Amino acid sequence: MSLIPMQPPKSALVIAAHPDDVDFGLAGTVALWRSLGVPVAYCVITDGDAGGFDRSINRSAIPKIRRTEQLAAARAVGVETVEFLGYHDGSLTVSMDLRRDLSAMIRRYQPERVMCQSPVRNFTRIGTSHPDHLAAGEASLQAVYPDARNPFAHPELLESGLEPHTVLEVAMSAYPEPTHYVDVTEQIDAKLAAILSHESQLPDPAQTKEAVKGWLSLAAGAAGLGDGLFAELFYLVQTG
Repeated sequence: MSLIPMQPPKSALVIAAHPDDVDFGLAGTVALWRSLGVPVAYCVITDGDAGGFDRSINRSAIPKIRRTEQLAAARAVGVETVEFLGYHDGSLTVSMDLRRDLSAMIRRYQPERVMCQSPVRNFTRIGTSHPDHLAAGEASLQAVYPDARNPFAHPELLESGLEPHTVLEVAMSAYPEPTHYVDVTEQIDAKLAAILSHESQLPDPAQTKEAVKGWLSLAAGAAGLGDGLFAELFYLVQTG
């Protein structure tokens, strides 16, 4: 089946397990949408406190470092709103607390489309299927349906003034069998700038840059685009 160009939404909430997940997965798409005036907010579930490569850095400093890097990465693609939930990196589960917190984000920002990670393991790119990614994807889907739209789910949200909201679409990155693509050729520099903002995670930035371009080139090929072009791939689900 041929991949379909994914049209911009009226608004989007991007949910990711760790700082830098957004940027590796869909920063090019976000940069395109922001250039078109689409409101985009980020929700980063953990602070990535189990990440990094430099053992000389005190581990207690990592959460602040990674939040600062994510804010810089967001600015590189025109995003001003970033929410951090502060969950622990490496032990994320689909808990009722996480479902509630994601439902609160959905009700607060009322996106037409939620962007999240795939809850289905991708064996062709195992690095995209970190257990935290899988849990974040599943919790996001459960927050979209049924929690965020149900006034009787997590009653404390309604009590705090967060009215139910129905998300119309969910687009998942790193899904094994994508359905849609976004041509991000003109946004490649912005995407790379966002990724390279995560200095604490990149022992070899030049190698990372070339690897990302290689992945996006392969994605463009899968989408039927020409040589020298770049794309990001998604699985789009109607949820409204």
